[in-house]
Amino acid sequence: MGKCDLCGKEVELPFKCNYCKRSFCDNHRLPELHNCPNLIFARPPHEVKSDSNLDWSHSEGKKESTPIFNLKFSSELQQLIIAWLVLSFCFSVRSLFTSTQFPLYFIISLITLGLGFIGHELSHRYVARNFGCWAEFRLWPLGLIMAVAFALISGGTMIFAAPGAVYIVPRHHGSGYGIGKRENGLISLSGPLANIIVGLLFYILRDFGGLLGNVGSIGFTVNFWLAAFNLIPFGMMDGRKIFVWNPIIWALLAIPAWLAIFIF
Repeated sequence: MGKCDLCGKEVELPFKCNYCKRSFCDNHRLPELHNCPNLIFARPPHEVKSDSNLDWSHSEGKKESTPIFNLKFSSELQQLIIAWLVLSFCFSVRSLFTSTQFPLYFIISLITLGLGFIGHELSHRYVARNFGCWAEFRLWPLGLIMAVAFALISGGTMIFAAPGAVYIVPRHHGSGYGIGKRENGLISLSGPLANIIVGLLFYILRDFGGLLGNVGSIGFTVNFWLAAFNLIPFGMMDGRKIFVWNPIIWALLAIPAWLAIFIF
């Protein structure tokens, strides 16, 4: 049992920030949510200077677009791949106990969950960088351990799907300036929207039947579930930031996503 150093809420398993070493509840665990004073130093200075995608020096009002798939084989890409592999394993654990087709279900998870997870995280990253922020995916080691533990203990019926997140630092971090509600809402919107687009692409495959149809059905369900889950308008979820920015846009996205899960 511990207390959040920001809001004082008592939590059984407080999250410890890797940068400021303080403890926080789930609502404030990400550095940008507790105004971590050390996040700007998360990467060595030479890495920041050598990354052409971090356009810190452009003039005000001028934004340069960056390709969404501009990841080099860096620490960030390695962490994203690890999270993808671990989540895919967790979502296919049930077949490890009930059938001999685990390799097949693991590959299906890599495709269906993987496209949704990577699309979701890279969309956040891409939009944030286009608003001039520093944005990078980071693993949460405890989240990875809990994901595997929950999956194995529950036989694949309970997945703790929080292996990491895209950490975002506004361009003027520490200077009294940051991104507004609109920018924050659009950054948050991009993740669930990516899941919906990927889900609709998988939906097209449902009518093919056989293995391809099964992949399409799983891909549609998984991605719409990811979208609906992230659109919950509470806590640290994307839905809360979208709702704060524009409740109408939130409703236009969230309600169809939730309905799709029950109807299809």
